[in-house]
Amino acid sequence: MSEPVVRRTNAGLRADAFRVSAFNFHSPLARALSLCGMISALALLATPAMAQGDELQYALESPKAVSSLALDIVHAGARLVTVGERGHILFSDDNGVNWVQARVPTRQLLTAATFVDDHYGWVVGHDAQILATRDGGATWQKQFEDLEREAPLLDVWFENRQHGLAVGAYGALLETHDGGQSWEDVSDRLDNDDAQHLNAIAAVKNAGLVIVGEMGALFRSADWGETWERLESPYDGSLFGALGTQQANTVVIYGLRGHLYRSTDFGANWKSVQVNVPGNGSLEFGLSGGSLLTDGTLVIVGHGGSVLVSQNDGRSFSVFNRPDRQSLSAVSADQNGRLLLVGQGGIHRSGSTAAQLAEHH
Repeated sequence: MSEPVVRRTNAGLRADAFRVSAFNFHSPLARALSLCGMISALALLATPAMAQGDELQYALESPKAVSSLALDIVHAGARLVTVGERGHILFSDDNGVNWVQARVPTRQLLTAATFVDDHYGWVVGHDAQILATRDGGATWQKQFEDLEREAPLLDVWFENRQHGLAVGAYGALLETHDGGQSWEDVSDRLDNDDAQHLNAIAAVKNAGLVIVGEMGALFRSADWGETWERLESPYDGSLFGALGTQQANTVVIYGLRGHLYRSTDFGANWKSVQVNVPGNGSLEFGLSGGSLLTDGTLVIVGHGGSVLVSQNDGRSFSVFNRPDRQSLSAVSADQNGRLLLVGQGGIHRSGSTAAQLAEHH
């Protein structure tokens, strides 16, 4: 969304108009805010939560949770944890073969998760909610929510058990220095007068943090969140993700219509990475989420079942499109290197590793 704040839906609506038409219903359309037309189909599948009132509502346990809309998947040590619609959080201790639904004090759509070790983790979502766990994701406590924001948080990053940052719609930037016991709104640290939505935050090795958002919004912090610099963006469309590589100062950012860029100097300069689909020209699908695997491989996923793999720190990518063409929002890998993909249709276990996909294509 920059003039003064234009929605990324291509409908030409300004943010204040969209705030009335979507957020006042507390619906999963807010996730569409961050993932545009590419993942909007996913968000529309989610069922709006009931008004919470004064009584704390827990996510309903359901055997169908494993196949419901999921928006992120991360590691808590060897454990896998995924989050998504209706407050669903599931975890697996057997490489994703079986999943257990956690006890979660919300029915809102959950958008992103992070863990600093095998015990401590955080999740963000609608109503600016932030949840925390100290037992590897088995049980959760609500640390923060702000119903008056009428907007979701879209990503979260923690440096350690104490210091963390969350980003979201309308330029939201929240910070904690006590493990989430208290959160401070530090949105004014960003040069973001138009309150452009902030879609993702990522760490860059030996450099600092990067935030990306709509209308090419791009920021970096060399002091891990204390101060921020707005960067000239290589793209004026929405950026949905950022991913640090195993190389120092090196980061890739990605978004609408397969746009992907790489920087080796912490965002000072960018080079477009052309991604070609064998026999079909340039990739046109939007890209929504990615992971740096333990062996240094980068994997990025998106609309149309797109899976991109790089084994050279983002210089180039091989592309694989899943036959089901279901849109994907995030990716991780099990202890054997096999990919786990989440998005439309829930959790998908791939029979292939990222290296096998790259070799095949």
